[in-house]
Amino acid sequence: MRKEGSAISQPEVGREQLVSRAFVALADTLVDAYDIIDLLDHLVAYSVELLDADAAAIMLADARGDLHAVAASSEDAEMMELLQLQAEQGPCVDCFRGAAPVSVADLNQAADRWPRFVAALGQHGPFASVHAVPLRLRRQAIGALNLLHRAPGSLSEDDLALGQALADIATIGILQERAIHRSEVINEQLQAALNSRVIIEQAKGVLAQHLGLSMDEAFTRLRDYVRSHNLRLADVARLLATRQLDPRKLTLPAPQPRRTDRRGRH
Repeated sequence: MRKEGSAISQPEVGREQLVSRAFVALADTLVDAYDIIDLLDHLVAYSVELLDADAAAIMLADARGDLHAVAASSEDAEMMELLQLQAEQGPCVDCFRGAAPVSVADLNQAADRWPRFVAALGQHGPFASVHAVPLRLRRQAIGALNLLHRAPGSLSEDDLALGQALADIATIGILQERAIHRSEVINEQLQAALNSRVIIEQAKGVLAQHLGLSMDEAFTRLRDYVRSHNLRLADVARLLATRQLDPRKLTLPAPQPRRTDRRGRH
């Protein structure tokens, strides 16, 4: 049991089983299709259960490096994250910026370090100690996991290590989702390219048949028409293949831009 000013500890009875169950459950969410917010919600819940925290929350950085609160085990935990974001300072913010754990055994003693945050916390915050670990990618952080406690106290090295392991799982999940998304985008782009290639071949056939051209000549005619009219090759090919564009129009010269003299007159 925690005592004020003492190290925060977790009873050893059942601890190993709890850790195993948590990591198995989290690993299962990564194997099949999953929602990243759902994964992070499970992570904060396991953080509270395994690390004897009163609450937990996760912040993530966007592409510009701005932090956002994305998961919290309670409304009070979310408020703690928002207070740090509004003050632009606090343990979670420092943890993210330094890509290193930040432990504060007593927030009442941190007014000199984070004056705006501690002042706001005195009005709204129910937590007395905070321990933040980074969601790390090599030497950079993409976010941070906050472990929140209502009474002052430090966190043991073992608990910090377990908290870091949970944060690392969050990082793996986020990176896997990004990789899957990139893979899907690449596959969609590849399929679109293949589909366009089929349409272009069909358009070449239409031109060759209607204008008495070889396939090479048909493609040259198509390409020249597209370039002279500033159009997309796939778009024109699709119009030809679906008979929405008369092949004979590709024999007409491209419209010439109107010229102006040096005084800007036509």
